[in-house]
Amino acid sequence: MKNIGININISKDKDRTITREIADLIVENIKNVKIKIFDDLRNFNQEDAKKIDIMISLGGDGTILSTARRVCKYNIPILGINLGHLGFLASAELSELKECIIKLSKSEYEIEERIMLQCKIKRNEDEKIYYALNEVVISKGTLARILEYSIKVDGKFYTKFMSDGIIVSTPTGSTAYSLSAGGPIISPTLNLISITPICPLSLGVRTMVIDSKNEVNVVLNKVYQPVYLTLDGQDSQQISNIHKVYIKEAPFKCKIIRIKGYDYFKILRKKIISRTIECEGDEE
Repeated sequence: MKNIGININISKDKDRTITREIADLIVENIKNVKIKIFDDLRNFNQEDAKKIDIMISLGGDGTILSTARRVCKYNIPILGINLGHLGFLASAELSELKECIIKLSKSEYEIEERIMLQCKIKRNEDEKIYYALNEVVISKGTLARILEYSIKVDGKFYTKFMSDGIIVSTPTGSTAYSLSAGGPIISPTLNLISITPICPLSLGVRTMVIDSKNEVNVVLNKVYQPVYLTLDGQDSQQISNIHKVYIKEAPFKCKIIRIKGYDYFKILRKKIISRTIECEGDEE
């Protein structure tokens, strides 16, 4: 571990104070280390990837998600340091920074592998492939009219329903949008995919959980308005003229560095299950 990249969410560390602190800690604790700093992974390419052993993601969960989509295909592990609001995916908080770097230098960590999704869409002869760590969402625009979907699994018809949209999620994403839409919490290292409708017209349509080796084919039957494909709540594009979307497990996994002492269930209780900050407010 002699080559470390640091990906900064520049909106979280505008004056580079935290970045310099991390770089200094790394140099103090790891001999002969080389550090390369990236601003939101701008201009990051395959040549950079060859020179990076691990990537430190400096920001919130959104920074980890965007980092994963860029670096995981190069087999680069990610260490998330939370500077954001929730920080559920991070391995350490800013207050734990020094202890985190010391344990990293002593190899007191494990690498946790999580599946990612590959999403393929076809427009005439043009085929595009995208990747996501949390979820792929297909949803309507701002109009109230709902959409009709057909779902196939490995080419076999599963069901047809009308809803505002559909969420195809990894276990990592099960605590994000999918959970808000009524989906289950799934242990993050399992190789599963969940299919959750958003506000379905029929009460009988619920989340289905399948093996990650299965391929999900989402067919848009009736399109009366703009339809959007969104990856991890970040990258979005209109796909109104594309009627079939193919989603399956990506050919690589996201490798997340977990510092010794990390407790997933403790973080789950604290930041997801028992989180009440949204309910807090001024008393009248």
